[in-house]
Amino acid sequence: MSHDSALHHAEHHEHGGHWDYSVPPFLISFGILFLVLAFAFHFVYHNPLAAMISLGIGVPLIVGGVVGWVREAMGHGEGLSYGAMGWFILAEAMIFVSFFVSYWFMHLKAAEWPPAGTPEMPHLLPMVMTAVLVTSSLTIHHGEALLHKGDKSGFMTWLSITMLLGLTFLGMSGYEWNHLIHSGFTPATNIYGTVFFSITGFHGSHVFVGLCIFLAALLPGFRGNISLGYVRTAGLYWHFVDIIWFFVVSQVYYW
Repeated sequence: MSHDSALHHAEHHEHGGHWDYSVPPFLISFGILFLVLAFAFHFVYHNPLAAMISLGIGVPLIVGGVVGWVREAMGHGEGLSYGAMGWFILAEAMIFVSFFVSYWFMHLKAAEWPPAGTPEMPHLLPMVMTAVLVTSSLTIHHGEALLHKGDKSGFMTWLSITMLLGLTFLGMSGYEWNHLIHSGFTPATNIYGTVFFSITGFHGSHVFVGLCIFLAALLPGFRGNISLGYVRTAGLYWHFVDIIWFFVVSQVYYW
């Protein structure tokens, strides 16, 4: 064996056992586990204290996991390009399409829609939620425009406003869910309940992830470390979440 071949073999042997790993996905997995436990404690075992404790553990784990995972991608330039985000959005859009196609099929085939047992759905609150989410798209767009001009301070202000609007949207969605569940309307009430909570919950999870992506930009932004490419890609995801909401609110609430 030549010297070069032997050196290559030695290097391959030395590095062949190396495993790349990432801690954030484990945090997200355990966070989801605690969220499932929180739902079980609240709805099955009727133990609100245990549910609150599980929720208090699960949510920070998920937030920390998503932020950490995104920041890892920021640091290595992986997965956050416009092209990669475009493919990710396309994959997510196909999941939403499957939800909507199922909803359309059940709606058009049903003799009565919504089925018996469905309460009168709110009409004003979804309009307010729509206005809030549309406004958040405008604020992040304005923030990006300021960042293009080199105004980092202005961008941070409008990013914070965007995140506040996103949290407001989630708060209104949670209020609505709480009101409906306490009035006796749950995913188990009928097929409409199953679809309603599935679609709105799936969309809400995307808003939550979008806020975590923004948080991963906000934290280093306080130190003046802002990536324009990352912000543009994060904004693209947020606009996707906004557009999907138009389908959700028009189909689930008003049709």
